[in-house]
Parts: sequence; C-alpha cells; structure tokens
Amino acid sequence: MVKDNIQALQPILRANSLTKQVQTGETQLTILQNINLEINAGEAVAIVGASGSGKSTLLGLLAGLDVPSEGEVFLNNVDIFSLDEDERAALRGKTLGFVFQSFQLLPALTAIENVMLPLELSGIKGAEETAERLLVRVGLEKRLTHYPKQLSGGEQQRVAIARAFATKPKLLLADEPTGNLDSATGAQIIELMFELNREHGTTLVLVTHDEVISNRCSRQIRLTNGHTVQASNEVFSVVAHGIGN
Repeated sequence: MVKDNIQALQPILRANSLTKQVQTGETQLTILQNINLEINAGEAVAIVGASGSGKSTLLGLLAGLDVPSEGEVFLNNVDIFSLDEDERAALRGKTLGFVFQSFQLLPALTAIENVMLPLELSGIKGAEETAERLLVRVGLEKRLTHYPKQLSGGEQQRVAIARAFATKPKLLLADEPTGNLDSATGAQIIELMFELNREHGTTLVLVTHDEVISNRCSRQIRLTNGHTVQASNEVFSVVAHGIGN
C-alpha cells in the first residue's frame, strides 16, 4: 500500500524550462517561455487562460506533437524529445488519449470503427467488443454503425471520448472538448469525461477557457503574460506571449 501511494505521487508529466518561439517574417515571436510544471498520476488539472495565451500550444508540446525551441518534457519518466518522431508516436500510443474540440473522427468509419481503430493499431485483442462496451457506456448503443455525419456534435464527442479511453491510457489530454457544443450538451460531455476519468483512474489534463469546468479540476495552471499565478495548492510562474489558443 505504501509503495502504491508513493507511485501515485510520482509525476506522470513534467516540463522543464519549456519555451516555444516562432519566426514571423523578420520577427521572432515568443509564445511560451520558461514553463516549469509537474502533473502527478491521478490528478485532474486544468490549463486555463485567455484566448491566445498559448494553452493549445502548451498541450501540443506536452504531448510531443510539437517541438519546443528550448526545454524538456518527460512523459512517464521518458524524455520525449530525445526520441525520434516514430518513437514519440509509439509512446503516445501506449500512454496518451486525446479529446479534441473538433472531434477528429474519421468520416469514412462508423462510430464503432472509429473507437476500434486505436485498439487495432496497438494490436489489442477484442477490439470490437471493447469498442461496443465503451459506446454503450457513453450512451450510444443505438449509434454503433452510424457515420460521423449522421451524428450530432454531442454524439460525435461521445464517440471521441470512447475512443480516447479505449486503450486505457495513463494520461488523457483534452483540448477545449466542449468548444463546439452548446452549453447543455457541453455540460453533459464534461460530466461524462469526469465520470470515466474516475472510473479508469486516468490522469486528466484539460485545456479550457471555461471557469466552471476548470473549477471541477483539482488544480489549475493559468497562462498569462508574465504573471505569477496561484493554482490550488502551488504557485506557478508561467509566461505566455503572442499567439496560440
């Protein structure tokens, strides 16, 4: 039990001096500068800030989808930028689940096929049974063979959530998951996400501009222009300039 508690407190995600700059013409624009953070296994953490503060840029760096100008990211104690692109993709496949604002479902695949896809790519047996169980869990038992264009926005996001949890990821990254939904549907989606997060014991990192959603998390990391911010139990000094979401 003591060993389990110690492991639970180990950071699953850590960033050291993370900086992102882009060249726009003759101008070098700093989007994120010298970001240091740790996220422990089992936490639910919100990354918040105004539009353009760099929230989505930070999430992309933490996932290894983008490469920083400076700094390090450790995912499950692995320095992800010491890996090549294929190795990073393999690590993401084993460790991460994603939920996007724009759903990112494949239009040529049915709901159940979209959820089966990451399972099949990972070589996990029983993909169809697992996908069906998860779609039933998110209330889509009557939509298994429907294509994304035949589903409402809320239904598409439920498929995306089922897909994200299909491989039992240690870490779930969600980028404005209710951004394309009306408020009532968005509230249902967030409730579902937190329910599944508790059931699976997954670490959740959620990018949002919605204070109601962020307040449901155990901790907040706020991006702002050079201000030191208070986040539940810790103080983070986070600098964000220029562009990004």
